[in-house]
Amino acid sequence: MLDGFDLEHHGDLEVGEGLVDLAVNVRADTPPPWLLHAITASLTDLAAYPRADAAIGAVATRHGVAPDRVLLTAGAAEAFVLIARAFRPRHPVVVHPQFTEPEAALRSAGHLVDRVILRPEDGFVLDPAAVPHDADLVVIGNPTNPTSVLHRADDLRELARPDRLLVVDEAFMDAVPGEPESLAGASIPGLVVIRSLTKTWGLAGLRVGYVLAGASLIEQLAAVQPHWPVSTPALAAAIACSNERAVEEAAQAALDIERQRVHLLDSLGAVQGVSTCGVARAPFVLVQVPGAVQVRESLRLKGFAVRRGDTFPGLGPDWLRIAVRPFDVTDGFVKVLSDVIELAL
Repeated sequence: MLDGFDLEHHGDLEVGEGLVDLAVNVRADTPPPWLLHAITASLTDLAAYPRADAAIGAVATRHGVAPDRVLLTAGAAEAFVLIARAFRPRHPVVVHPQFTEPEAALRSAGHLVDRVILRPEDGFVLDPAAVPHDADLVVIGNPTNPTSVLHRADDLRELARPDRLLVVDEAFMDAVPGEPESLAGASIPGLVVIRSLTKTWGLAGLRVGYVLAGASLIEQLAAVQPHWPVSTPALAAAIACSNERAVEEAAQAALDIERQRVHLLDSLGAVQGVSTCGVARAPFVLVQVPGAVQVRESLRLKGFAVRRGDTFPGLGPDWLRIAVRPFDVTDGFVKVLSDVIELAL
């Protein structure tokens, strides 16, 4: 617990047996059968040590970069740990509210972390001028968890400079149709982009993600990474999720998520006491609800798990994060939410 914020709290802790999961931002009905087949087919190779070359090549081709600009990791979480170990910034800054793992990793490695807090009054939109000029490591999510805000790529580019490491967490970018503000594959000095296969493909238990950066930065990160960090099944998943078929399926899933999110927001807009801030673009929405602590507990008793917001720096006890789900799940949830709030008022 730091400054009243539990940086180690994650949405999976909200989920329990028998609960409809709106707390974890993993796409429903995943992994798809073709991906499960690719993973299970790799199990015959478990006697050999993992060889990452083919997976690195597949990811590199998917993003149009050279293989020496790709580092595979055991999920995005490992990437944050590697960054904290590989570099010794004098003034690291994390832009909040956002996923707390980057700050937790930096603090665990002994770094003194400064925070830039984006405000709900501004729609949680980044103002590049708010980041201290002397910050030599800046971490920001895009789209950001939990606010669901998609920052402009031009604003992120404005943060880049030769003496600064700019870390952009794009774990949810493939859930944005067309990925219009992505910096994956961009040639910007000091840029580190982190991607994950967890959210779109339902692979939280497999632990697979990757880093895209300049070759020298990749080399520095790899130097502090253990040998064979990504398992053979995870490498098979990286290959399968990077081919043309998978990219097309992810693009269609992003369109489906967009429609489902619009439906969720429209439905929430009719619930008394529920308000949103900013423009949501990710597979989840952030809402403000008076008495959210009691509302969340009441929802659990009625079979629904949502993510508490008060563990994110910059948010308080009246915030909840709700995952985007298919229409029928959303309709059932919003009906229960409306009943719970009506009883609380």
